[in-house]
Amino acid sequence: MKIRVLPSRLINQIAAGEVVERPASALKELVENSFDAGADRIDIEIEQGGLRMIRIRDNGCGIDRDDLELALSRHATSKISSLEDLERIATMGFRGEALPSISSVSRLKLTSRSSSSEHGWEIRSDGSDVADLAVPASHPVGTTVEVGDLFFNTPARRKFLKSEKTEFQHLEQLVRRMALARMDIAISLTHNERAIFSVKPATQESGRDARLEAILGRDFLEQSLPLEHEASGLRIHGWIGLPTFSRSQPDQQYFYINGRLIRDKLINVATRQAYQDVLYHGRHPVYVLYLEMPADQVDVNAHPSKLEVRFRESRLVHDFLFSSIHRSLRDSVAGRSRSQPEGLPLEFPETMSREHSGARGYVGSLRNVGSFERQNSPESLRTPTQSSIRFEGSSGTTYREVLGTSQREPTAPPQTKYQSDQPLGRALAHLHGAFILAENQDGLILVDAHAAHERVTYERLKEQQFSGKIESQALLIPLAIEISEMEADAIEREAETLLNLGVEIRRVGPSKILATALPALLPLSGAEQLIRDICTDFAQIGQSRRLEETISQILGKMACHGSVRANRSLSVPEMNALLRDMEVTLRSGQCNHGRPTWVQMTIKELDALFQRGR
Repeated sequence: MKIRVLPSRLINQIAAGEVVERPASALKELVENSFDAGADRIDIEIEQGGLRMIRIRDNGCGIDRDDLELALSRHATSKISSLEDLERIATMGFRGEALPSISSVSRLKLTSRSSSSEHGWEIRSDGSDVADLAVPASHPVGTTVEVGDLFFNTPARRKFLKSEKTEFQHLEQLVRRMALARMDIAISLTHNERAIFSVKPATQESGRDARLEAILGRDFLEQSLPLEHEASGLRIHGWIGLPTFSRSQPDQQYFYINGRLIRDKLINVATRQAYQDVLYHGRHPVYVLYLEMPADQVDVNAHPSKLEVRFRESRLVHDFLFSSIHRSLRDSVAGRSRSQPEGLPLEFPETMSREHSGARGYVGSLRNVGSFERQNSPESLRTPTQSSIRFEGSSGTTYREVLGTSQREPTAPPQTKYQSDQPLGRALAHLHGAFILAENQDGLILVDAHAAHERVTYERLKEQQFSGKIESQALLIPLAIEISEMEADAIEREAETLLNLGVEIRRVGPSKILATALPALLPLSGAEQLIRDICTDFAQIGQSRRLEETISQILGKMACHGSVRANRSLSVPEMNALLRDMEVTLRSGQCNHGRPTWVQMTIKELDALFQRGR
């Protein structure tokens, strides 16, 4: 069989198979061209889910007549000219493939006018090797691209497309994602002459909030935390959803690198690990995040659709993202909101100071000091039939008695002012042996006592476990594991890291390792598979957090079993002690299973229940 050169039309159609998978793929390429043209307004019109027509108009710099015909030629671009440019790409497009690929599988009309031209110029292509000559056309400064009858000359590809409704859903989702990529650009979308979506340029905070609300809804604004962090030449900013505001699907995860929409495994791993012990099982976090980094540190030429990237320092990027998100979630304590209460510190240290322990604390044991130590005593156990609700003043026990002192104090009169450093207020009652009812300056607080105590205990255990080198236990019979040579190389490089986590591993052959010690908390069953998974992680992405995650799961179970149970009656001082601990415990808004620990009902909401003020 002889070797022959393929015709240019076939070459373009092959390229189109990689670049243009469906109408949404074509739209993405065209919108990115509008971004590069400096447009501040983009109008998108769709007919029949993009199968009949896709029209995009912008007010960017436009294309000169002399370049119009060249724009439909393969590998013709104004964005790079050398290998050095390719290694530090700062534009959305750069290959010069989008327009010729789209024109090879559609009936394309390109109309454009630059600021130096008296009128616009139009060129058409119907999928043939040669486009028509440019002709004069009436057009404002900017560009309009109309893509008609997509895949009309490649029926096999057209058969793979879904229904009009499904294809338009992909188009609409893409437009919303692109609208978050560049908030300074006005974008509108119509489908079958019906307005679907329109957002104005957003340069101020109020405008950005309005765009977030238009795309993600009001709930996202109310249930998210702003994030901004900069280190090692990297900057991350945006919004992350609270763990309680999660989704059953990862459909509201928006990540951008230098303004480019991307989907990347490393990003997914870092965010998932950051939410590890605050997200309910099977749920997915919500976020809109923008990563800014030097262009020469990321390779955007890794995939035809430019949705995947490669990082020169992947471990640095992973650790930066993980620590940034983890720290923001860590600092989210019960009682805090987007407006920080006066008197409550904005930053919390990695390990809480001992002043928050003591009488109210839980340090050194799963069982708590004070009255919590008496949780199994007969006099403290009550059933709901004995007492479902305990009100302040109903018990003669004072706070000093709870601390083990003999001095009594008279019951204090009801307070009229609330301390600013106690956003969860003061306890009023224990409801049905499970919930703490408290009041603060905003209204009523309801706390799940078990979930709250579980988080407090869990954080104390983690503080103790990770304050120094994790205790390890030598194996009587070392565990021999056969792995690949590449994995053995990676695990040998990370031997010291694993040793700090309580795992001692020696390489005894090209593809064989020997585990001689494991963390004392780690059960031997399943240890081999865990080590194999760690080896794979180190070999593929240069790091692994599986061991920490496994230890955290064990600590979580210990915290759950050691926390106050339902029907365990709590006195007012005990309830207040738990509230104070929640206010200074990291991530206390959720238990380590991801369930919320408290809710607030405002005075306004209480008034509405009884139709007051009407």
